[in-house]
Amino acid sequence: MCGISGIMYRNGEYVSSLLMEKINDTLVHRGPDFGSVKLFGNVALAHRRLSIIDLSSKANQPMQDAKERYTVVFNGEIYNFKEIKEVLKDKGVEFFTTSDTEVVLNAFITFGFNAFRLFNGMFALGIYDKETKQLILARDQFGIKPLYYLNDQKMFIFASEKKAILQHPDLHFSINNQALTEYIWFGNPLGENTIYKEIQEVKPGSYLIITEKGIKEYTYFDINDIIEKKISEAEAIEKIKGLFEDSVKRHLISDVPVGVFLSGGIDSSAITAYASKHYNGRLKTFSVQFDYDKGINELSLAREVAKKFNTDHQEVTISGKNIIHVIEELVKAHDEPFGDAADIPLYLLTKQLEGTIKVVLQGDGGDEFFGGYRRYNTLSKVNYWKAFSFLIQLILISETSNYNALRLQRFLNAITKKNPFLRNALLLTSESEYSNPLRVFNADYLKAVNIFDPFKKFEEIYNRYQIGIDPTQALFYTDTQTILKDTYFEKVDKSTMANSIEVRVPFLDKQLCEFMLSVPASLKIKNGKQKYLLKKSLSGIVPDNILYGKKKGFGVPYEYWLRTSLANYFIEQISTEKCAFYLNKKELLEMFNLHKSNKGNFGFLLWKTLILAVWVNNNNNNI
Repeated sequence: MCGISGIMYRNGEYVSSLLMEKINDTLVHRGPDFGSVKLFGNVALAHRRLSIIDLSSKANQPMQDAKERYTVVFNGEIYNFKEIKEVLKDKGVEFFTTSDTEVVLNAFITFGFNAFRLFNGMFALGIYDKETKQLILARDQFGIKPLYYLNDQKMFIFASEKKAILQHPDLHFSINNQALTEYIWFGNPLGENTIYKEIQEVKPGSYLIITEKGIKEYTYFDINDIIEKKISEAEAIEKIKGLFEDSVKRHLISDVPVGVFLSGGIDSSAITAYASKHYNGRLKTFSVQFDYDKGINELSLAREVAKKFNTDHQEVTISGKNIIHVIEELVKAHDEPFGDAADIPLYLLTKQLEGTIKVVLQGDGGDEFFGGYRRYNTLSKVNYWKAFSFLIQLILISETSNYNALRLQRFLNAITKKNPFLRNALLLTSESEYSNPLRVFNADYLKAVNIFDPFKKFEEIYNRYQIGIDPTQALFYTDTQTILKDTYFEKVDKSTMANSIEVRVPFLDKQLCEFMLSVPASLKIKNGKQKYLLKKSLSGIVPDNILYGKKKGFGVPYEYWLRTSLANYFIEQISTEKCAFYLNKKELLEMFNLHKSNKGNFGFLLWKTLILAVWVNNNNNNI
C-alpha cells in the first residue's frame, strides 16, 4: 500500500522538484519506507512506499520499463499478479523484480488499457507515456483505493489523498455545496464529489487519459454489464466455497506478516478459518475492546474462533479518553467532513498496532454482496408496510419527540416511496424529509444549499439500470456503488493508512464479487434470511453459534459523548467566527439542549455538524 501523486502542466511550465517533494511528503504516512520523485519537464510523478511485496530497493517507485518510455506509480495490491506474470513471460517479457508493480507496468505495455480488466485486486495508479506524452490514471472496479484529481486549464494534478493536491500554492478552493448537502444527509459526499468543488474522485472501474489538450474518461467495468445467472442453490453454495477460499488464499500474498481483524462475527470468522489454513506460519488475529463498549462485544466469540483455528490471538484494549484529539486527527486524515464514527475504533486500533504489523484482512463487503442488511428483506414486504402509512401523518400531527416514533415515521416514509431511487436513498439515511437536516445552516447559507438535490447520485445510478430490474437486486447493486465505496472504503482507507497499515478485503475479490452480483437476489436472501448463501457455504467450517447466533456488535457512543465529555467542545466549535458563515447556532443549540436533556435524539445530525465545524475551524486553505 502506498501514496501516489503527480502533475502535468499544460502550458509547458516545468514542475518544481521542491514542490513535488512537498506534495509527496504529505503522504508519508501511506508509505513511510521510501519516497521518490521523477521529473519529466512539465510532468512529474511521486510515490511513497509501504514495502509489502518484494522488499528490495529494485521494487521502489516511480518504476520505469527498460526503455524508460513508461513510468508507473501504483498504490494497492494485485493478487493475481503471479498468474499474469507467467502469461507475460510466455510473451517474452523479462522481469527484474518479484513485485506486482513490475507486472502492472508490463501488463499495461503488453495489453494496453485491457490490462485493467485483468487485475484482481485493489489499485489506484498513474502511468506516464513519455513518447505520446499521455498520463493515464486508473482505479479498481469498486473503488477500494482512493484517487483524486483536479483539472483546470493550467494543470492536471492527482493524488491518493486530497491533502496532497491542497499543497499546490497556485490553486484556490471553494465549497462543493452538492457534496455538503450529501454530507448532511448521509455523512459523506457521494460518487465523484468531494467537499472541494475543484477536486473529484476518479470513478471506480474507469481510467482517464490526460494530455496537454484535455482529458478523456473511459469505463472498463460497469455493474450493469453483469448478467444474472440461472443457478441452483446447491451450485451457488459450492461455487461460493471455492471462490471465497481462493480469495482468502490470494489475499495472503505478502513478504511481510499478515494478520486478521477478528471481531467474532461471520465475515471475519470466515476469513480467519481459511486464512489459518493457507497462511505459511501461525496467523495473527486481533480483537479489540473499548472502554466505551459497556461490555457489549464479541470477544468471547472471537476467542472461540481463535482457539478453533489456533491463531496467535491478541486482544487489544483501547481507551476513548482523549477523544477530542482523535476527532481532530481523523478530520485531518479524511481531508473533509466524514460522519461515520466507526473510523474512531479503527484508527485507535491501528494506532496501537502501528509498527508491529503492516497487513491485515478485514470483512468489509460481506453485507453488500451476500445480503447482510435487513432492508434487503424489507423490500419484499412493501405492500405490508404501506398498510401502516397512515401512521406517518399521526406521528407528524402529534409533534412527538419520541425517538422510536420518529424512527418509525422515517422508515414508513422511505419504504412507501413509489420512486425506487428515492426509496432506497431514504432507507440509507437516518435523516428525514420531515425533520429537514439542512436546518443546521443559517438562513443565508441555506439558500445556497437548498437548490441541491442530496439524492441526485441515486437517481443517476437508477437511470442506468435496465427497465424491470428486480428491486432487491437493484438495492444490492446500488449499495456496492454508494455506501460501500463512499462510506466504508473511505472509513477503512483513511483511518488505517493514517497509521501505515494496509487493510485487505477478501470479500471484494474480483471473481467472487462478479459471481455474487450475478446471483438472483431471491437466492441471496432466501426465505428472508440474511446472508443465506454465505452461511450455507460456511456450514461445518465456522461454528454454528457464530453463523446463526444473534450478532451483538456495538456502536460508537457519540450520542452519549455529545451529552457529556464533548458537550463543551461542541458549543466551542460551532460558535467560531468561521462557522458563523455556515451554521445556524440558535437552531443547533436548541437541538443540542433537547438532546442533552434526553428530550430528543439528534445524535447523528449533531455529530455530523460537529465534524463539519471541526473541519471548517481547522481548514487553512483559501476557501
